[in-house]
Amino acid sequence: MTVSLDTISTLAQHRGFVFQSSQIYGGTRSAYDYGPLGVEMLRNVKDSWWRSMVQERGDVVGLDSAIIQARKVWQASGHESVFTDPMVECTNCNARLRVDKLEDPDQCPNCGKRGTFSEPRQFNLMFKTHTGPIESDENMVYLRPETAQGIFINFENVRRSARLKLPFGIAQVGKSFRNEITPGQFVFRTREFEQMEMEFFCHPSESNQWFEHWVDARHRWYTDLGMNPDNLRIRPHDADELSHYSTGTVDVEYLFPWGWDELEGIANRTDFDLKQHIEWSGEDLSYFDPETNDRFLPHVIEPAAGATRTTFAFLIDGYDEETLASGDKRTVLRLHHRLAPFKLAVLPLSKKPELVEPCEKIAAELRKRWMLEMDVTQNIGKRYRRQDEIGTPYCITFDFDSIDDHAVTVRDRDSMAQDRVSVDRLVDYLADRLD
Repeated sequence: MTVSLDTISTLAQHRGFVFQSSQIYGGTRSAYDYGPLGVEMLRNVKDSWWRSMVQERGDVVGLDSAIIQARKVWQASGHESVFTDPMVECTNCNARLRVDKLEDPDQCPNCGKRGTFSEPRQFNLMFKTHTGPIESDENMVYLRPETAQGIFINFENVRRSARLKLPFGIAQVGKSFRNEITPGQFVFRTREFEQMEMEFFCHPSESNQWFEHWVDARHRWYTDLGMNPDNLRIRPHDADELSHYSTGTVDVEYLFPWGWDELEGIANRTDFDLKQHIEWSGEDLSYFDPETNDRFLPHVIEPAAGATRTTFAFLIDGYDEETLASGDKRTVLRLHHRLAPFKLAVLPLSKKPELVEPCEKIAAELRKRWMLEMDVTQNIGKRYRRQDEIGTPYCITFDFDSIDDHAVTVRDRDSMAQDRVSVDRLVDYLADRLD
């Protein structure tokens, strides 16, 4: 179904997925805090990415590099000189806007006035700060705008310590920071965000085949986790929009409420980054192949996705509304079980101790394997609806019959079908559906 941005943002804030940052002080534009449900879903997205990119492969290892790195890293990569957006300022309302995002290059979208833009100027997107007690050019550093460079400068450290042979990849999940001129669309474009990036190093002659491999693998990851393929597309970059380091880039795009927009970029970065860091650092980052006795610079294929943006897309894609046979309306997040914040809800039919106490024991046992919520408030129908709305795949109800038959009712979120399952078989029953 088509869902509006307002509907999703209202649900996200009402149910505890996302809150406006510094809300009690009026909020900070383009900064968000992830609540109890949001932090679990974001973690599940990152864990699913890591499982696919590292755990299930034998040719990719992990890294966690520092957020603050030497200034020369960003000089070598080109970020200090070319990581800019063209910006104009409206002389009527003082709004600062990206030129390439204006629908009408002569009209301010903020105040509606025409002919009020200043001359365009380049705006560097990196946040500056200083290390040490004195602010000076000598100790000026940047918050990283991407996680990729931390991988490139550690290429030889990782290769040597992990005894790796080409082809191999280095994966990283972490925070990045970009001083966006015009952030917006809820959590889609923010100044602080998390990335999921992997640099796959290979022989230059094999770069094209690995590029195609990763385009297919990354598209399949989204659909394997339940994303509607009709809402996904692969868009190759035109020659005039390629990054300076890339010989080929595609975007995995999602059909957001405002239209098609980027989820992930997959680029052939060639040997640009390693070459730049060799030049600036003086270190040898070439690769020696003992089988051929050749020394060369590997080429690099980079799948780079935003963890926060991806979480947002799965939230949109899972949203559904339906009218039941009773005439009641139901809102449900049809999230893949690996992404759902809570896998289970344990629900005693009433607040009576003879039902609540056995539920507490069941919940304690199940928590050893899965995130869950135990809820004793409101009637059972309202509790089911709440769990549907936050995407919980299974609800477990302990009723008065459970006292005698030692069984519980397990309700499926999507079909609403119910199975009676004995308590001693419950873990195995759920493992078949959740693991």
